Amino acid sequence: MQKQHIGGFDLAYQDRGEGKETVILLHGFCGSSSYWEEVVPLLDSCRVITVDLRGHGQSGISDSAFTIEDMAKDIHYFMDQKQLENVYLFGHSLGGYITLAFAELYKEKLKGYGLIHSTALADSEAAKKNRLSSIEKIKKEGMHSFVDDLVPNLFNPERQEELKEKIQTAKEIGYETSPIGAIQTLKAMRNRTDRSDIVKNSDLPILLIAGEHDGVIPKEKVFIQEAPQIHTEVLPDSGHMGLFEEPEKLTYILKEFIVNSQ
Repeated sequence: MQKQHIGGFDLAYQDRGEGKETVILLHGFCGSSSYWEEVVPLLDSCRVITVDLRGHGQSGISDSAFTIEDMAKDIHYFMDQKQLENVYLFGHSLGGYITLAFAELYKEKLKGYGLIHSTALADSEAAKKNRLSSIEKIKKEGMHSFVDDLVPNLFNPERQEELKEKIQTAKEIGYETSPIGAIQTLKAMRNRTDRSDIVKNSDLPILLIAGEHDGVIPKEKVFIQEAPQIHTEVLPDSGHMGLFEEPEKLTYILKEFIVNSQ
């Protein structure tokens, strides 16, 4: 892993491959850049940058509370430091919330973007209560117990035995999340705004990917808008973790989107 100081803390990242197009991949909650390990080698025609979001993986964290917009600003600061522009930005779950905030604030930096198992909707009242329950669980029981309960539910319930090694890998990645990072991120997700209009009114190509068996963010919360610039795809055998469950199909969709966006 390489590290870039972005004002107050270091952001860990990997920069691999080369090609005409640059792709930045943002992982989900309690994940890290390691979430993309099966995807990156298949994006062999692109330069691919994977980032550990603040409070996750090997990245640091600021002392104070932060927002989804702050996390988007981290990526913008990083891109400025690396002189990156005209990129494709794809975000998984939490990474999708950050991708949308980035598209609202800095769309001039993008050629296109995508949400993978993510939504432009804000948290419902029930979801907000669940965020608070998660915060209390982390405070009382720690990250290990929290991640053990969280991760299996992210995968297709019909493929738990088949995917048990990948589920364990995702758990081990989650254990590396700092408790304060997880708590502050839960607060940021709880307080995020609805960005449906950003998707609807965008003049950039947008890719929306849902899992057929996603119990966290089902299809109807992913595909909330229809517009000419929006391309939708479903991963038929995936829950909320297509980058583990169907990495080849997911990568094929990403590559086709990039080619067709030229």
